[in-house]
Amino acid sequence: MSRMAAPKATTAAEGERTPVTQNPVLAAAPLPTGFDVVRSTAASRAALGVSIVLVLLAASLPLWGESSWMREFVEIACYFIFAMMWNLLAGYGGMVSIGQQAFFGFGGYVMLMLGNFAGLNPFVAIPLGALAAGVIAVPVSYVAFRLSGGYFAIGTWVIAEVFRLSFANISAVGGGSGTTLTALRGIERATRESVTYWMALACVVAAVALVYLFLRSKRGLALLAIRDNEVAAESQGIPVARMKLAVYVVAAFGAGLAGALYFLGNLRISPDAAFSVNWTAFAIFMVVIGGIGRIEGPLVGALIFWALNKFLSDYGTWYLLGLGLLAIVVTIFFKQGLWGFAQQRWGWSLFPTQRVLVRGGMER
Repeated sequence: MSRMAAPKATTAAEGERTPVTQNPVLAAAPLPTGFDVVRSTAASRAALGVSIVLVLLAASLPLWGESSWMREFVEIACYFIFAMMWNLLAGYGGMVSIGQQAFFGFGGYVMLMLGNFAGLNPFVAIPLGALAAGVIAVPVSYVAFRLSGGYFAIGTWVIAEVFRLSFANISAVGGGSGTTLTALRGIERATRESVTYWMALACVVAAVALVYLFLRSKRGLALLAIRDNEVAAESQGIPVARMKLAVYVVAAFGAGLAGALYFLGNLRISPDAAFSVNWTAFAIFMVVIGGIGRIEGPLVGALIFWALNKFLSDYGTWYLLGLGLLAIVVTIFFKQGLWGFAQQRWGWSLFPTQRVLVRGGMER
């Protein structure tokens, strides 16, 4: 079947690239003679080098920057990680959830309980809170996956409300009024802020790298096939149920990581703050603004959302109206999001996941 594409590719002008199908079965078939698969571009290779320099520069921020800059970065990091996990679940997996705040709050509460009650270092408790969110997602999935479409979206919201009400009735963690993270009292403020910042930077780098490598793998191709047509994907031998569960658990892990990191920096947690539907609403806003189904989309959206929240939130109702108006304008005039528009217009792709078929021996 892949050889049928050869005449179409040979008629292209010299230097033109033809995308390879996203079907994992066809992608694994032999290539036409004289053609190669390219999985990176000059822009992506340049972006990798720039990213390494920026990460190294960012890692030195506690040595010369102000503490307010570190706090702002931690906030942006939490927004970005949570939005990227929602994008993985909905944009790549096709599972639109409005209840991911369940795992965001669960990760935060587990981190706090391990720190306050188990005597564990809260920085060590962050990945454990994320792991707990991923584990609890397994039994939750048995309920959520019985639903589909709009019922799945509403069902995940109901599950998140169950989490909120459950923690609101646990007096050990402050009930409905919440409680404070006391495990950090013996640590100096400067040290706490620096380590929190480095944890946030490490979490951002790890989240981007893991999602990127996953989407470039055969499992990533399988996920895209499931998103496009579950029946066709299953007919090609893709384990649909197992793949959806894996993505759901990974997205829950990432949401729990963002929640644990956020409430570590906030030093206080409450059910209404941890399990608010606003978290998923903000994630949807960021992904739609930046570009759904693209790794760069949540990053662009998180930066825009942070800037709007930072400079316009004092305007109250007008701020919320501005967010809604911006979302309407983008969905009408930039249906692929701002980064999607830039990618279509100028071919920008910092994290290319598409395979491209080119003539063998051509310059890349």
